[in-house]
Parts: sequence; C-alpha cells; structure tokens
Amino acid sequence: MKIAFVPIDNRPVCYNLAKDIAEIDGCIELFIPPRKYLGDLRKTADIDNLFLWLENLPEVDVMVIALDTLCYGGLVPSRRGKVTLDELKVRIERLKPILDGKKVYAFSSIMRISNNNCNEEEKEYWKDWGKKIFEYSFSGGTINKGIPDEILRDYIDTRKRNFEINKIYLKWQKEGIFDTLIFSKDDCAECGFNVDEARELELLGGKTKTGADEIPLTLLARAIDKDIKVYPEFSEPDYTDCVSNYEDISIARSVYAQLELCGFEIAKSKTEADIILVVNNFIKRQGEHVMGWGTESGKGDLVFPHKPYCVADVRFANGADNMFVNRLLDNIDLKNFYGYAGWNTSANTLGSLLAAVKVKWKAQKYNNDAFLKLQMIRFLDDWAYQANVRGMIEGPCDIKDLMRPYEDVLAKIFDYSKPIKYSYPWNRKFEIEISF
Repeated sequence: MKIAFVPIDNRPVCYNLAKDIAEIDGCIELFIPPRKYLGDLRKTADIDNLFLWLENLPEVDVMVIALDTLCYGGLVPSRRGKVTLDELKVRIERLKPILDGKKVYAFSSIMRISNNNCNEEEKEYWKDWGKKIFEYSFSGGTINKGIPDEILRDYIDTRKRNFEINKIYLKWQKEGIFDTLIFSKDDCAECGFNVDEARELELLGGKTKTGADEIPLTLLARAIDKDIKVYPEFSEPDYTDCVSNYEDISIARSVYAQLELCGFEIAKSKTEADIILVVNNFIKRQGEHVMGWGTESGKGDLVFPHKPYCVADVRFANGADNMFVNRLLDNIDLKNFYGYAGWNTSANTLGSLLAAVKVKWKAQKYNNDAFLKLQMIRFLDDWAYQANVRGMIEGPCDIKDLMRPYEDVLAKIFDYSKPIKYSYPWNRKFEIEISF
C-alpha cells in the first residue's frame, strides 16, 4: 500500500512517529516530504517545495494531508502568521487539482485558545493577555478584563480568517474532494470561540474531533482496511465521564471517538474482542506532569488480559503514570502486547497508539524490530523522560546519564541493545527526539 503523508510540522511525534508506525508492516510504502521542508517552532514550512513534492509524487493509493501545513505553513504559523485571507485562498487553490480524483484523508485545525500567558506558540501579545483572551472567549465575549482594542481586533480577525478557510474545505468535501475531512479541536476547553466554531461546522455538515497532533496518524489508520474488534477496559470504570485536561469531552467519549475514526469496530465484550484497549484513566481530575498537578490514586487492581492488548496511559497529561508503568513492565506479555503510549493529551495518546495497533494487526510483512523500536521510543519518551527526567532538568542538556537506568530496564524487556541518542528538535525541554 502506497501512502503519501504530509505532517503538521517536523516534531518527532508528527514526523518520525508516522515513519516508525508504517515500518511495522513492510508492505506499507510511506511517501513523506523531506523534513527540511516542514516548519518548526520559529520557521514556517517551505510551502512552495512541499507543493512541488506533492505535484511530483508517483501514483499512490491514499493521501493523508495536514492542511494547515500547506495553507499556513504549519500548526504554529496557523495562529501566528499574518498572511491575508485572500492570499491563503490563492495558495490553497493550488492544492485542489493535486487532490482531485485521489483518495484523500485530511484535517484542518480549529484555532486553539491556550489558557496561559505563554507566547511560545502564539502571537507576541499572548505573554501579557493570553489568560484574559481565554477568559473572554470562555465567557462568549461578555467579559473583557482590559484587553486593548487593537489586540482583541487582531485576535478576532485571525480567528475569522482561519474559520473562513475551514468553510472552504467543507465546501470541497461536499464536492467530493475528500474521502474524510476532520476539523480538530486542539487544546480545547468546554466553552469558547473554538467550541462555537466547531458547533457551527458540525451544523454545516462537518466532522470535528478533539485532538490535533495525533489526527494524521488516526487518518493513516483509517486508510488501512482491516476488520478489528476492540474492547476498551478502563482501570477506573466509575470515572469514565470525567473530562481530560485540554479537552472538551469525557475520557470515554474520547476513547470511542478515536476508535471510530481509526476504523475499528467496538466489541461488546472482552470475549468477542480481537484486542483489548487497556485505558489507565483518572479519578475526578487528570494529573499533569508539566503543571505539577497530582491526581487521586487508583485501586490498582486491573489485571492485564491474556489475549492481544494495547495500553493507553492517560492518568496524567504530558507523561506516564509511574506506578502503572512499573506494574505493566513487571507483567508484560510480549506475545500479546500491541503497544503503549502515554504522551501529551489523552487524544494524542489514544490516536497514536491505535494507529500502531492497526498497522501491526495481521501485517502483511510484519517487522518485529520496528515494533520493538517503537515501544522503546514510547517508553523512553513518555515514561522515562516526560514523567521523570524532564522534571530533573532546567532546560535542554545532556540527559544520557539520567536516562540510562530506564534504558537498562527497557533493553532487557524488549531485547533491544542499539545505542540511543537524545536531542531537542525545538530547543526546548517540552519534547525530545530519541534516535538509534
């Protein structure tokens, strides 16, 4: 199967993870643009070269497209860029003939509203007015705590510009350009302008989904036609109606939405399921490693199944649950193990995990080394680094000695002994790149 894949940007979870997942099945040929063409925290994607790359692709079976990359130059530039609506309309018209007649799975983001005064991924004024703009949005525009008119006008105009672009994509979908089109709700609260925009797109016939970074991987999974019945088993079944941080829906709804979009069938019982999705969920409120938020301890009485299973670790945002991972590694059954994830938001964890499950399940040309490599990366990143080592450092630095104890544990379990290198692709400690 030949798949063309355009990521959101050049982060490891957007670029490398797609390649690592595809490599699990040697019959999947993934066409992905050179990494140098993609954007990062400060650089907008090289849009002209990306279009040239697309225009010169060999014939493929499926295209998975992050539309923000080709329209704005990436997810971050979609919020920061100053390109006008008219200029963007001209730009995306170049895309339409490329997609015409192809089987296309695409997504476009609904502009997020972060609830802090960090402008690292936002416009400059966010460092002074971010929280107040969030509160203004959350109130439906009724509470303005002194936001200057010119800043508020710029923010609203940027939102309107992006919303108009999404309505154009929705028109394209009705013309048959897309097989699947998703509008993502990135870092979403329960109320706000982004929630209102999502509702309006839905009324117009659009499909929205909470999440962002994982959606190209979810669409990759959707494009792979395999019949798989999955039964979700929650570690805290009495708390599945609780809402994750940075999301606007319950953890149960998030799980079922990811399964549906990936193209899985929901099993009614563990007995009829092909695979058990073990969800390590939270009680009342999700913990958060970055913000230092704790969460109530669970019962810890979950028994890992004696049939194929995968693990979504969402008790904390931005990293693993240490107690749970220790139990998992003590009891892991590699014969039935289909993968682990525990990074960033619940949606990020679920979507990326399920994409790998879909590829691994009865792969036509299964590559076990690729699967083990993927698991080493996820545990080293989500558990070793995000939940532990990251909290020990002030900023990007040499973490080899801090990571070594975790490397030793995982190398024995996964029988993986290749040398490991760590780097900081966006020169911040929020994400690391793990390479062998």
